[in-house]
Amino acid sequence: MSTLSPARPAGARTVDELLADARSRLQRIGPLEAATRVADGAVLVDIRPAAQRALEGSVPGALVVERNVLEWRFDPASDHRLPEATGYDVEVIVLCSEGYTSSLAADALRSLGLHRATDVVGGFVAWVAVGLPAELPR
Repeated sequence: MSTLSPARPAGARTVDELLADARSRLQRIGPLEAATRVADGAVLVDIRPAAQRALEGSVPGALVVERNVLEWRFDPASDHRLPEATGYDVEVIVLCSEGYTSSLAADALRSLGLHRATDVVGGFVAWVAVGLPAELPR
């Protein structure tokens, strides 16, 4: 059931190109480094939707901010920011399921001026794989 798609418009980019571009601006970290930074005061933000967290599990203590409102919750200039959005120097570590959406999200936060924003390589799957604390579904 393959259909031909129209020619790509001038200037359009693939999602792989967007991801590579975003990652070129990030200093991504592994789950063990993320856990160390969280212990030192970084904010771990889980952007997975509720249904995905219910299916996969969660990280105790992670701040849950679903992807669709992330920028509003962390922009220090936003009326809808969270108390954790203390300024442009806050270290935000974004976590998704496997480390793809989190790269795009962390790059969006960097565009807002949160220059220390990054994400976890491999996401929640990698977090669990290295034995870090997680609440898993039964």
